[in-house]
Amino acid sequence: MKPVRELMNQNEFLKGLFAAIPCGVMIVDCDRRVLVVNSVIERIFGVSDQAVTGMSGGEVLRCLHAQDSPDGCGFGDHCRTCLVRKTALDAIGGQQINRNRADMELLVRGKPRNLTLLVSAAPFDHEGERLAVVVMEDITELSTLRARLKTEHSFAGIISQDERMLELFETIREIADVNIPVLIQGESGTGKELVASAIHNEGQRSTEPFVPVNCGALPEGLLESELFGHVKGAFTGAIKDKKGRFELAHRGTLFLDEVGEMPKSVQVKLLRVLQEGNFEQVGGERTLSADVRLISATNRDLKKEVGNGNFRDDLYYRINVVPVFLLPLRERKQDIPLLTEHFLRTAGDRGQKSVGISKDAMAIMIDYAWPGNVRELQSAIRFALVKSRGRVIQPEHLPLELKSSDIRRQARGPKRKLNGPDVSRALIQSGGNKAKAARILGVGRATLYRFLSDRPDLVSS
Repeated sequence: MKPVRELMNQNEFLKGLFAAIPCGVMIVDCDRRVLVVNSVIERIFGVSDQAVTGMSGGEVLRCLHAQDSPDGCGFGDHCRTCLVRKTALDAIGGQQINRNRADMELLVRGKPRNLTLLVSAAPFDHEGERLAVVVMEDITELSTLRARLKTEHSFAGIISQDERMLELFETIREIADVNIPVLIQGESGTGKELVASAIHNEGQRSTEPFVPVNCGALPEGLLESELFGHVKGAFTGAIKDKKGRFELAHRGTLFLDEVGEMPKSVQVKLLRVLQEGNFEQVGGERTLSADVRLISATNRDLKKEVGNGNFRDDLYYRINVVPVFLLPLRERKQDIPLLTEHFLRTAGDRGQKSVGISKDAMAIMIDYAWPGNVRELQSAIRFALVKSRGRVIQPEHLPLELKSSDIRRQARGPKRKLNGPDVSRALIQSGGNKAKAARILGVGRATLYRFLSDRPDLVSS
């Protein structure tokens, strides 16, 4: 049998085509041994066309799983689900495969990388032997971009399309790997723990513990024990030694929720830990240390609390190296439909019947002030799901607080009747900002949204 490489040399057109394809190309035999590769694979994986003959595909592509397996490519547990291997085998079996998506862990230019490849393959016969040509296109950047576009309104479980919240997503990415204290400020129910968890999970400590402590839920004596631990006999009820949250969070993240509720006596001890990195258990004499990333959160104005003498200024500046502010839901009402859709979908994932929500019910929700923020919205959706009994959620299915608010709003008098030209001018004047357009028109946002839902031409024009 003539080598496949001689076939390439006999046909200059085929040889030029093989070299010019901007994707990785290799030809494999029925034993999945590589016979030829093109220049793209040579360049990316640092192999020589002459040297790859007889190597397995996993060896040529520097698959990390193939390197970890004692028997090499094709014999490890991961090989059973490898779509590059399956595509090649299916082609050798006579099938033409178009664009299988394969997520691979490969060694590229000496560095491990997760790549997303589109793999196509076709069989052909050469001197009585079935071979396959396998084409691989790297779509890692495209895949990442698409995933980001698909989830641009969601980051680490936080859902928003508000520009200020999208800036928060970028802030989380920027500070995730920097071991400095963060203070998250926002009203109750805005998702402060979710942000703290996102900072932890996006950083290098993500594989280590994330340990939360609610400073407002424990009395002074118990809070100190909870943070630093205690030894047996330190106080009544201390029947055995107990590790504190600082010790449990070693190498991970300690999240101090409602830090503004912390008693001043505990503030002093927390400050010492942040300054020196050492602490003692309650009733103990041994000095301990822990490598902890500290994230704090509060629904109070801590600066004001410092001025009132309720919070130590030196501790305030220690924990407030990077301030993060969470908007209340009433200031990002364009997120209400997005969050509602998310909570309805989540309910469906838990086995509850998937339902929709009427425009009138959504309008009431958009007009409502949401003093309990996202947490209250989630509770309202759960309530409405129960009341609607699997039907589309209508205004009568909403909690009493929302319906009462709508009744009060209607009692204030009739709204101005909208028309197309006025709305169009207001949208132009506001630069497309619907909230500003509603103020220009002298109507509520829900009224404008209802009008625009029946006139989509005004939004797109």
